[in-house]
Parts: sequence; C-alpha cells; structure tokens
Amino acid sequence: MAGNSFGKLFNLTTFGESHGEAIGGIIDGCPAGLEIDLEAVQLEMQRRKPGQSKIVTQRKEEDDVTFLSGIFEGKTTGTPIGFVIENTNQKSKDYSHIKDIYRPSHADYTFDQKYGHRDYRGGGRSSARETAVRVAAGAIAKQLISNIKINAFVSSVGEIFIDKPYQDLDFSKIESNIIRCPDESSAAKMIAKVEEIKKAGDTIGGTITCVLQNVPVGLGEPVFDKLHAELGKAMLSINAVKGFEYGGGFCSAKMQGSEHNDLFNEDGSTKSNLSGGIQGGISNGMDIYFRVAFKPVATIIQKQEALDNQGNIVEMQGKGRHDPCVVPRAVPIVEAMAALVIADYWLQNKLSTL
Repeated sequence: MAGNSFGKLFNLTTFGESHGEAIGGIIDGCPAGLEIDLEAVQLEMQRRKPGQSKIVTQRKEEDDVTFLSGIFEGKTTGTPIGFVIENTNQKSKDYSHIKDIYRPSHADYTFDQKYGHRDYRGGGRSSARETAVRVAAGAIAKQLISNIKINAFVSSVGEIFIDKPYQDLDFSKIESNIIRCPDESSAAKMIAKVEEIKKAGDTIGGTITCVLQNVPVGLGEPVFDKLHAELGKAMLSINAVKGFEYGGGFCSAKMQGSEHNDLFNEDGSTKSNLSGGIQGGISNGMDIYFRVAFKPVATIIQKQEALDNQGNIVEMQGKGRHDPCVVPRAVPIVEAMAALVIADYWLQNKLSTL
C-alpha cells in the first residue's frame, strides 16, 4: 500500500490499524538539537483523544505516545523519530456484523475491490484512529516552528455558523467548551444541536477554520508545490473532509478584480487579505486562513440499506462507538496537518537562496 508518507524534508510515515495492537509513525528530517516538550505533545493528544466529552465517541483511549528513537536527553538527534501509540480499548466484536457487508459512504467497498482483502474492524487503515499519529507528529512540528501561531476552531455545525470574522474572536476561548468554538453563544447552539442529533442516532457535519499567524514571507514553491496546494492536500487527506477553501475562497468567484485585489501598504503588507496570506503560491507575511468542510460521520445508529460481498442489498444498523459530529476532535488534527506543511516548507525555504 502506497501513500503512507507526507512531506519532503520534514517527512511523516504512519502505520497501524484502528483495532490492531498499536498505531505509530516515523518522522524523518527533523533537525538535531530541537528541545522537545513531551508534555506539550501529550496535551495535543488529549485534545484529539476519544471519550473526552459527552458529544464524542465514548471509546476510551489515553493515547499516550511512546518515543522509541530520535530523541536523547530531551533533544532531537537528527535521526528518525519513531513512536507508537497503543490501542488499549479496541472492541473488534462491535464490527463482526459487517464482516461481509459494505457500509454506505465508508471505504469498505473500495478497499475490498482494490486489495481483495480488508480489515473490517473499525475500518482498519482507513479509520480516523490513524490521525492520532498525525497529531503527535504535528506537535513536534509546532515546536520546530514555535514562532508561528496556529489556531483552529469549529466555525459551524450544520446550519449554525459563527457570524463574526476571525479577527473578532478570542482564540484563548477555543478550549473553553466541548465543541471548541470561541464564540460562546454559537458554541451553546452547536452543542445543543449535536446532542439532538446524537439522541436521534444520526450524525451531522460542520466546518473548521484555521488561522496561521507570524508566517514569514517566502514559504511555498511556484507551479506544482504552491503553499495553498499543499495545505489543501493536507486537509483533504483527513478523514471525512469534503472541502477546502482559503482566503476569499469560493466567494472570490462572485467578485470583480477591483473588489478582490489586496492593495499594498508601504511596508509590503496589504490593506485587505482576500489572498489568504498566499500569493503566487508563496506566503506574503499576512495571516493565512482557510476553512475545511467535514461531512457527517458515515456510521449512524439507524437502519439503512447496505451491500454485501455477494452483491445483495441488505439491511444493517450501525453499532459501536462513533462521533455524532467529528469537528470537535478534528480541530487538533487540522492544526497538526497545517504544522506539518509549514515545517516542511520552512525547511525547504532555507535552501532557496545562498
């Protein structure tokens, strides 16, 4: 199976399945001498872990990260950083009923058709459990680019949207509620909606907005490796993501050039920022901001039609422990993937000039 690695100079390879013994990763290319705050790594894991509130999956995993290599006496050695996260609360029997059934909107059918064999326990390799590894690696990347601030937050659940620009939000309030929305009135409505959906045995989608501040000018490579293209790839690689837009996004298609152009100030900054901090695929020093759309979780606790491996349409009902809305736990995943992209391009940029 290809496609398990991300990044060029700062590279992450992940391994493991949802209900296997463990998941883990190898970070290659992290410079030597970086002092690692292991508590900060674990804090990021706590933000993503299951079972943290009443509106997420009740699977109980501590998600403790064990580093096996690449760190000595608290600092990186320049060699590959290997780490594992044990799966301590897997319940494979919850998935025995889908051994021969392809669930709607899951990877069951495509995996079976492509490889002729699949791990049906929680989706195996296609499970969002794999994203715990990304969060651990992203926590290392954040420490490498510590001058750059990365804040993601839930900006919508269903039809409930924050009606304020990100500049008017207090990012210190993101962790003040279980939905991870910094606008308190919107957060209360979102939480109530998720609880309503969960009670009905259904799921609901939402969006996450991410803001990157203090990004230096010059990150990104022209043509095929534009910064926004890599951020888009990073976000679209996250489970359940259906859309990505940065800066003016799709609203730009309704504008005229006289409305959309970001006019310069004398210091090189711009009066507006519809470019989203990226021009010509290269960061321009302004805030980079983007929005990621997540679909409703595909497993619902309702009866619905499915396809079995004999070609029959059958009735099935979801079981097990699943998120009614994925966005609260996806906030640290979005931040982690953004950090991996920026760390990689930050290292690449050091090779751009003499």
